[in-house]
Amino acid sequence: MAQATWQQPPEPIASMLDTPWYPGVIISPNHQWLVRLHRPALTPLAELAQPRLELAGLQLNPALRAPAQAYGFVGLTVQAIATGEQVDIALPQAAGIRNFRWSPTGNLLAFTLDEPTGVALWVADMTTAKAWQLTEPTLNNTYGAPCRWLANDAGLLCKMVPANLGPAPIAHAVPTGPRIEQNLGRTAPVRTYTNLLESPADEALFEHYLTSELARVDLQGDRIVLTAPQLIAAAAPSPDGQWILLRTIQRPFSYQVPARLFPKRISVLNQAGEEVYRVDDLPLADDIPVTFDSVRTGRRTTGWRSDRPATLYWIEALDGGDASAEVEYRDAVFQLSAPFQQPPEPLWQTQLRYNDILWGHDTLALGIEAWYDTRRVRVWQLNPETPAQPPTLLDDRDYQDRYNDPGQPMTTPGPYQRRVLMLSPDQQSLYLRGRGASPEGVYPFLDRWHLATQAKTRLWQAADPYYESVVALLNDDATQIITHRESTAETPNYWRHDLMTGEAIALTDFADPRPWYRDLVPQVIRYERADGVMLSATLYLPPGHDPATDGPLPTFLWAYPQEFKSRDAASQVTTAENAFRRPYAYDPRFLLTQGYAIVMGPTMPIIGEGDAEPNDTYVEQLTQSAEAVVNYLVEQGISRRDQLAIGGHSYGAFTAANLLAHTDLFQAGIANSGAYNRSLTPFGFQGEQRTFWDATDTYLTMSPFTHAAKINEPLLLIHGANDENAGTYPIQSERLYGAIKGLGGTVRWVELPLEGHGYESREAVGHVLWEMERWLATYLKQPERASPDTEQPAAIAP
Repeated sequence: MAQATWQQPPEPIASMLDTPWYPGVIISPNHQWLVRLHRPALTPLAELAQPRLELAGLQLNPALRAPAQAYGFVGLTVQAIATGEQVDIALPQAAGIRNFRWSPTGNLLAFTLDEPTGVALWVADMTTAKAWQLTEPTLNNTYGAPCRWLANDAGLLCKMVPANLGPAPIAHAVPTGPRIEQNLGRTAPVRTYTNLLESPADEALFEHYLTSELARVDLQGDRIVLTAPQLIAAAAPSPDGQWILLRTIQRPFSYQVPARLFPKRISVLNQAGEEVYRVDDLPLADDIPVTFDSVRTGRRTTGWRSDRPATLYWIEALDGGDASAEVEYRDAVFQLSAPFQQPPEPLWQTQLRYNDILWGHDTLALGIEAWYDTRRVRVWQLNPETPAQPPTLLDDRDYQDRYNDPGQPMTTPGPYQRRVLMLSPDQQSLYLRGRGASPEGVYPFLDRWHLATQAKTRLWQAADPYYESVVALLNDDATQIITHRESTAETPNYWRHDLMTGEAIALTDFADPRPWYRDLVPQVIRYERADGVMLSATLYLPPGHDPATDGPLPTFLWAYPQEFKSRDAASQVTTAENAFRRPYAYDPRFLLTQGYAIVMGPTMPIIGEGDAEPNDTYVEQLTQSAEAVVNYLVEQGISRRDQLAIGGHSYGAFTAANLLAHTDLFQAGIANSGAYNRSLTPFGFQGEQRTFWDATDTYLTMSPFTHAAKINEPLLLIHGANDENAGTYPIQSERLYGAIKGLGGTVRWVELPLEGHGYESREAVGHVLWEMERWLATYLKQPERASPDTEQPAAIAP
């Protein structure tokens, strides 16, 4: 039945949705300043209704030349870390603050501010808490960061809308001809992308809105234009400020892939904007094999070494970009120093696919390589000054093995104020911060790692009742640190610790935005699958509810499966029991207020060890996982078998529909923004890298649409009408609804106008929670009711 108006969820959910969330925080690289970023309330639907263009995988606000529906903050407060003094930064309007960039010294913060006609550049001085406008609303924020700082706080390098660009082109009402595409025997598989170019008119709009000129803007707002108008993807000054690495988008465009795969020209410019070195002309990358870890050919991932004044590095595939090719080495890393007149110098060859490089100094860098098929990651110590020196292997493991994750190296501003590896005073050790997952729980840590011996020393670790992680090291001997601390009852806040004296000082004091949940104690439950794999989930019960004395509750499970290559990794518990958990947007934990038990993230690993493909036994493993959690809930007296529902978002929605089709464990399901017919994503999806034609039976068996006749429990389908996610077109929900309806099943389909893959507007979020609560009330609490449309609550006033 069509719904004429937006509906409000029951109290106290509706009031909670209008309660402000606690601020975000950014800390300056010199660790002197903490800036609080004040968040807006949920977006009104009217903001989503602003005109938007869908071009080459982008959604653009044409008035602003910025991403449509980009999240923006509404206010800034600067706080001195040493004294705690706070001052609000005065700004002319209270919305659309984004694109934060610290200056090299850390005393200035650049950001953009939305105005009715565009995006303007602002800078705030932390020492005075004063902000001033550097440009009119003429930044081009359509693709990538609009501005980057120059060295020594000398100003910023910005993409500007050319003054003489003229109005946007207007498409002809009468087509000039048919749309024609052809392929002459070239293998060019592509994933299921959305919002692609569809016509010459789209091409003209794409070119118009992404056209920029590169300009140098000083701190007085004076600017010097460096380039002619062109499609600038990114511009990055070298650490010494003498050179510019420029990436531009070139023709031919494609109607099959998004802009990030269009042809690119990569050049080095001098300070006058003149090209001094052509790094590469990358061709259209519409023929990348669908096998995971396949990449485009040519010089990719080009950047500046952060520890040198002006040294380029880039990666080149040695396997033709094809992960299925049998080769000894996959990638080569090259470097080239200014003035870019010598041949590039080989630095490192990887046996797995290149993942990252962390620069330290002339003789130290960490190279990281990884491989999806084996879930393997390796870390190597490199000597950039002597590339012929064999690299030293520092770590080699399954990256899904969280119990043995050594953590991530800490970084600090280097001699050119770019992030480099942070070393101990004797220059012999690195610092690692890790999440600290273990069989005993999740307790983040800080280690010192001696490179020569690879010995690790534990310097600090979180302890009950807190989930606390290191944010920054304030000195090179790691005795002064800043952490982010939270508990089940305490809102996340920032703390300063002296590890020598044990003193801890709170830097922030954010209030709990959902005090109703303060006495709620989440419980990580553990149980075993029939095949011996250990599983876990997080159980939430309404505050004060004890199943032993109060009995079972109607229970809603919210799931999202994951593929693994190892049973051991799949069995690990990685949920932090001490974390602060409060619902936001359309989180199902809001339903605790209505008397439901909620089970979040019941692990449903799909395991394929060795040469086995996980998805070939997807249904069997999914069913076993669901049976295991249901059996546990019933045996513990938490739930009844006739009061269970399954739900999920995206791949979780796919999961919910499959469990209704292949089991009788649940009385109802809720599926948000899912994909249900895998023949519509024929070149791979989620963790499946084979094509439909390589694994037809697997695709069909995994598709709930194929088994729609077996979905004999009520299913609520919700989908954003403007879903931009690859593969989850709204037609996926529409067609599954049509199939179940045509077969006589019980199904409700709700399409949310203007919403994307995730739901943003206050109206849509409230309505989704209303739909979810009414569906569960109908089929779990009151199964005798014929329709969830009975007794509708009041609508939101227009």
